[in-house]
Amino acid sequence: MRQNHARFYDLNAFLRNHFGERVQKISVDAGMNCPNRDGLLGTGGCIYCNPRGSGTGALGAGKSIREQILEGKRNMGRRYKARKFMAYFQSYTNTYAPVERLKAIWDEALSVEGVVGLAIGTRPDCVSEEVLDLLESYVKKGILVWIEYGLQSVHDKTLTLIGRGHDFASFEKAVAMTRGRGIFICVHVILGLPGEDDAIMQESARVLASMGIDGVKIHLLYVVRGTPLEALYRSGNYVCMEEEAYVRAVCDFLEILPASMVIQRLTGDPHGDELVAPLWAMEKEKTRNAILARLEKRNTRQGSRYAF
Repeated sequence: MRQNHARFYDLNAFLRNHFGERVQKISVDAGMNCPNRDGLLGTGGCIYCNPRGSGTGALGAGKSIREQILEGKRNMGRRYKARKFMAYFQSYTNTYAPVERLKAIWDEALSVEGVVGLAIGTRPDCVSEEVLDLLESYVKKGILVWIEYGLQSVHDKTLTLIGRGHDFASFEKAVAMTRGRGIFICVHVILGLPGEDDAIMQESARVLASMGIDGVKIHLLYVVRGTPLEALYRSGNYVCMEEEAYVRAVCDFLEILPASMVIQRLTGDPHGDELVAPLWAMEKEKTRNAILARLEKRNTRQGSRYAF
């Protein structure tokens, strides 16, 4: 069931449908690494990724998994009156560790009262049957499990250019391994990648729409300090998307995706002290409202051009 008034099916609606009440995600830092940073595949990460890896650094600051979740519960409980929570393992690659360690940290998260789900951010080349078996064991206990695969683009030329260290076939393999286990699959994509125009981005949408994926996070490519992308930007070899172009691209993307796919994110969420460009990326709510207004103006919605 989806919200009739909505132009797209968001995560809040999905969670309310699943649990019958509001469920809030709490970002957790498990102190993970990344094969694109530790030397297995590379040392510098993707061209847009800063050393923090989109995380909070909480574990390094001495906060255990349990402490992070309890703090998140207090904050989210006050702000949203939520009583149920998902532990979102966000920073770096959260299946890139021995299964025994993964079980320990995921069990620790689930030991906190009110935690009813896990969301695991990872790379498609960093999952194994053993890891997926472990996640499936939680599903069988009634835990909601999302695995979030960072893909960014379906185009191998782009993946090479941005230094991902894997190809699209790795993502296809990961999806095939994950299917049939009761684990929900979310894919991360970035709009505005170097060399990608509207037609190329829409092709990514069409390919993903055909794969039976459960959710998507759409990100804006923004420039943060200390990354190879910053050097490209400052040399004039990369130009950021204008807000108008990004809004149009998101609407095109949504129209192509199936109406049942959960839209977990519409744009990026940069740290203000790290952002170089574009500055409009800080106005997340404004961008979201512009996307909704554009869909209203078009009199269209997610799935309007779904063709499978």
